[in-house]
Amino acid sequence: MLQIHNTLTKSKSPFTPLEKGKIRMYVCGVTVYDYCHIGHARVMVCFDVITRYLRYRGWDVTYVRNITDVDDKIIKRAAENGESVDALTERMIDAMHEDEGRLSVLRPDMEPRATAHIDDIIALVSTLIDKGYAYCADNGDVYYRVEKFETYGRLTNKVVDELKAGARIEVGDAKESPVDFVLWKTAKPGEVSWDSPWGPGRPGWHIECSAMSKCCLGETFDIHGGGPDLPFPHHENEIAQSEAANGCTYVNYWMHAGPVRVNEEKMSKSLGNFFTIRDVLQVYNPEVVRYFLSSVHYRSYIDYSEESLREARQALERFYQALRDAPEGIEDGGLGAWEERFQEAMDDDFNTPRAMAVLFDLVSELNKATRDKRADAASLAALLKRLGGVLGLLQQDPAAFLQGEDRDGEITAEQIEAQIEARNQARRDKDFAEADRIRDTLAEQGVVLKDSREGTSWYREG
Repeated sequence: MLQIHNTLTKSKSPFTPLEKGKIRMYVCGVTVYDYCHIGHARVMVCFDVITRYLRYRGWDVTYVRNITDVDDKIIKRAAENGESVDALTERMIDAMHEDEGRLSVLRPDMEPRATAHIDDIIALVSTLIDKGYAYCADNGDVYYRVEKFETYGRLTNKVVDELKAGARIEVGDAKESPVDFVLWKTAKPGEVSWDSPWGPGRPGWHIECSAMSKCCLGETFDIHGGGPDLPFPHHENEIAQSEAANGCTYVNYWMHAGPVRVNEEKMSKSLGNFFTIRDVLQVYNPEVVRYFLSSVHYRSYIDYSEESLREARQALERFYQALRDAPEGIEDGGLGAWEERFQEAMDDDFNTPRAMAVLFDLVSELNKATRDKRADAASLAALLKRLGGVLGLLQQDPAAFLQGEDRDGEITAEQIEAQIEARNQARRDKDFAEADRIRDTLAEQGVVLKDSREGTSWYREG
């Protein structure tokens, strides 16, 4: 039975969906004012793996991931660039889709944008005002009354009185309490805005997800996910808004991906260790990055370093070398024990490290079967590729992955092929010293040759 760790209960428990056989899942997406960074990639890949596995197990999954396309950072960046908010957000959304596509992240079933749900947001704010959970302040902003929601803070074990004591009161603050948060912001001159009962303005950040999730999945749904920085205040505020307005449980299971550190330090622009996805993909194969991001349990922090990426490349090389050498064929039964072990690992709160350990054991068995020319070699290879696909891995042509792409400063594939032909000629001429010299020279450049009856193949070492 699938077990999921719930951030709300702080424990792992059997997963029971609201509707048998179906799962409704909402994940907080990106605020599109800049290129996505490696932390965004962690969340994208984590919930992509989760979605793939749930579907592999036969669940009918509706996966929603929103886009925040209006907020203070977006307005500020657009002004700095001298472009419209729409132009900036469209450009960044296109870039996000390109980045996630290269990482083999499947597109969600629905990708709602905040600006397309303004009417839903206004309706939700109006309901909160009518129920006494929100108020329009003297400055025209609409705020949520945190202290009226009695269970506020239960997701992250926050105590309202302690939050009040530590809150910073801004000059001219119009809130009734320093812990209240904004639902609707009055527009400043020249800012993008929409008409509302409280005057021209735009939504606060937290209310967007409450409105979009309700529109796409209903008042209560199964799983809500997001990054490590979202439990407080964003998700805490979502719970308060949605449950006060709808009068029912908002979400049954809360899931949060762990943070990305860089050489054991927090990633930040001020430390100079901040990497966008496209920065990383200029250096590393996208599948290597995806493997790296999946190699640690989704709830744990992951350390981004050159060593970690090298290890990921070496691991994938082992998989692809086994697939390259194995005979082609289809599964013909008798391999259920391998799949059961894989499922057992993933059913334990999507434990990808344990699942990958199963795949490594499968590779060892495949290599033995290939070496001994066993009849089950092709079936083992097909199973390895299929289970790898559940993680979004091992779907490339093995030779293409192992040979890699030509990069600046490296010997090209064309040059390698020419050297292999020169070596073959030397061997035909029985000039074995020259043949060995060519092999050694290529090895010094990270190119490994493998001779077989079919000829000489090659791959680049990571």
